[in-house]
Amino acid sequence: PYFLKKNYGVKKIIAKNNQFNLTWTGNPNYSNKVDDEGKRILKVISDNTQKMGQLIDDLLSFSRMGRTVIRKVGINMNDLVKETWNELKSYSPERKIRINIDTLPPLYGDRNMVHQVFVNLLSNALKFTKFKKESTIEVGFEKKNSEIIYFVKDNGAGFDMQYAGKLFNVFQRLHDESEFKGTGVGLAIVRRIIQRHGGKVWTEAKVNKGATFYFTIPNK
Repeated sequence: PYFLKKNYGVKKIIAKNNQFNLTWTGNPNYSNKVDDEGKRILKVISDNTQKMGQLIDDLLSFSRMGRTVIRKVGINMNDLVKETWNELKSYSPERKIRINIDTLPPLYGDRNMVHQVFVNLLSNALKFTKFKKESTIEVGFEKKNSEIIYFVKDNGAGFDMQYAGKLFNVFQRLHDESEFKGTGVGLAIVRRIIQRHGGKVWTEAKVNKGATFYFTIPNK
């Protein structure tokens, strides 16, 4: 598609810009010729370039999740969540994080897509609990009538529920980027995956008391 071709072109430009910055800041033959103000400007350019690269990656992922063929299988949710958590916690080995993973019932869905849902939800929980002395994250489920509702709960920053409707839209953020970095695409990807499975996703939260993200996917 045209959108993907254009973005891959931009990615090439970003790679060249990164190489340019590395040449001037990482090579002693050149870095000694750049004064402090020049280094500051190069760092700003580098930081913004990395943000653009991440944004493009997220938008490409968002696009793919709308086009990828869904291949449903029976999913052992405990294995999937533990596998996802082990991937993510390695990025923050210094943090004190308490996680409780309930004994989860199986789910019938696309394993790669459901894995992406938990990557995004657990990444969010990690991000918004980073200022807590002890981060607490819970992955569990509730059963209402014949419906199984999975959830990811944290004790992080939370948010005002009057803005909850915006959270699952692309580029919507409720916190300052200087505190919590991100592109505003992760939860939009979650909603797209859940909706493509015929399910629902929603959230509950309180400011400074954490957030809980719920989703349900029909087992058929």
